[in-house]
Amino acid sequence: MADQDQPLKLPPLPWKVKLFVSALSFAVDLTRRSDGSVNRRLMSFFDLKASPNKKPINGIKTTDITVDTTRNLWFRLYTPSQAIPSEGFSDGNGLPVVFFFHGGGFVCMAADSRPYDDFCRLLARELPAFIISVNYRLAPEYRYPFQIDDCFDALKFVDSNEIEEFSCYANLKCCFLSGDSAGGNLVHHVALEASKHKFKEVEVIGNILIQPFFGGEDRTESEKKLRGAPFVTTERSDWTWKSFLPENSDRNHPAANVFGPKGVDMSAVKFPASLVVVGGFDPLQDWQKSYYYGLKERGKEAYLVEYPNAIHTFYAYPELPESSLFIKEMREFVQKKSAAS
Repeated sequence: MADQDQPLKLPPLPWKVKLFVSALSFAVDLTRRSDGSVNRRLMSFFDLKASPNKKPINGIKTTDITVDTTRNLWFRLYTPSQAIPSEGFSDGNGLPVVFFFHGGGFVCMAADSRPYDDFCRLLARELPAFIISVNYRLAPEYRYPFQIDDCFDALKFVDSNEIEEFSCYANLKCCFLSGDSAGGNLVHHVALEASKHKFKEVEVIGNILIQPFFGGEDRTESEKKLRGAPFVTTERSDWTWKSFLPENSDRNHPAANVFGPKGVDMSAVKFPASLVVVGGFDPLQDWQKSYYYGLKERGKEAYLVEYPNAIHTFYAYPELPESSLFIKEMREFVQKKSAAS
């Protein structure tokens, strides 16, 4: 890591990755306003969508399922071909289920945004597992806790409804919560809600937090040292918290600073095993590591995976070697926890 007065020397990145990160950063900056609001019409221009496909493409079929029309709450279900017994799945238990909460700073992106559609297809194929990507409501039009409510309601919907070509073949005793960046933050809070609820079928046995977006009033060393890192900047992060947190809240709100001065006591909570993924060139890494150590200090099962040369959102770029390493790590975690359940 570089000295604060010296330009940050980044690991070599393929030109496609550099171009995408630059374009996404430009789009975010262009569409957000200083008052914390968003130009949705302009944002939709940059947010390319992927349609569902009823016929498998590269072994994956996708279906959009409505949870609640009044709040446009729905999820995209990714079904790998091996989920159907006649096509090779033979142990009779069904495939695990991964609920996925997309990133985007609670403010942008959607379950059908093309980068997330590509990523969830990859997960469904490589794990393999059913992936349920939740399209939750966005800030600032809907601030905390609407996102958590939507994601949690998706779990309850799956628990209480029959879904064609899913309910008969999914192992609901092996469910995982996963999310990247802001979605990783949601994983923690949805898991807390799930720990208080008695499901009929769903059992959450693992959390996968991919570079989760946590924060606080204090500035960490990684935030200071990595000011020139791609995409995540202190100014963008502060704007995001301002747009997401309740009015007049500071960044020590428990939605941001989980184990901070206003945090929830988790000592008696039955919490799933958690895999926390960190990148060495992510300014948020100190908050992510603090979260991992916070879980350990409270007696929770937690695992930390670090990729020293990884930038924020590294997992979205197959060109980067850390992307395939992460998929392997995630697959091993899902298989290990599923086998033990």
